[in-house]
Amino acid sequence: MLDHMNPRDPRAPQLAALAALIADETRARCLLALLDGRAWTAGELARHAGVAASTVSEHLGKLVTGGLITEERQGRHRYVRLADASAAQLVEDLAARVGPAVRPPRTLREAGAGSAMARGRTCYDHLAGRLGIAVTDALTAHGLLRQDTGFALTDPGVEWFGSTGIPLTRTGRRPLARGCLDWTERRPHLGGVAGAALCRHALDTGWCVRIGSERAVKVTAEGEQALAGLLGIDAESLR
Repeated sequence: MLDHMNPRDPRAPQLAALAALIADETRARCLLALLDGRAWTAGELARHAGVAASTVSEHLGKLVTGGLITEERQGRHRYVRLADASAAQLVEDLAARVGPAVRPPRTLREAGAGSAMARGRTCYDHLAGRLGIAVTDALTAHGLLRQDTGFALTDPGVEWFGSTGIPLTRTGRRPLARGCLDWTERRPHLGGVAGAALCRHALDTGWCVRIGSERAVKVTAEGEQALAGLLGIDAESLR
């Protein structure tokens, strides 16, 4: 009688398996590194995670089998990347719940890298940090984005993307716009198709450039001028 009233959800074992897959520090380090949206070699991830190449290879195999990352081989090299935007969203959402690291930086270089990441970075394929929040707030203030009933582009917002030369190509089930909780600002920034398109445009046009080996990006002088003209964003807030 009890089993009939509370049938077992067949997704429970799969959810438990997914949680176990992420619940390893080495695999978590690899997943966080892959949030930069680029492909990494196994050797690069091994050095990043501070483990032997043979060890990281075993972990990457589990992540591939679990569907969180994909791999491809070119010659002797094995490249891996996050499987898709939903995998990136899962990792970023979990990281946001953890929040920023509480350990103070040990070196000036580490402090500088942390400051750069907080100022502006990519969150898989969209902009994050103070830069991402500034763009999101400006879109909202100009009536191009709504946040009151969830994230949604308004009709003028869709027109703005088109007139700015930023195509919104929808594929699969990815929403046009979604809020992604920023782990440094503790507020949502723009993700989804629109967020990815804006980030891609910013990098392709030179509004932003990647700096260092992490996900940090810097707004160029051209980018400051463009964002000020298009969205009224104060250049000082981007520095």
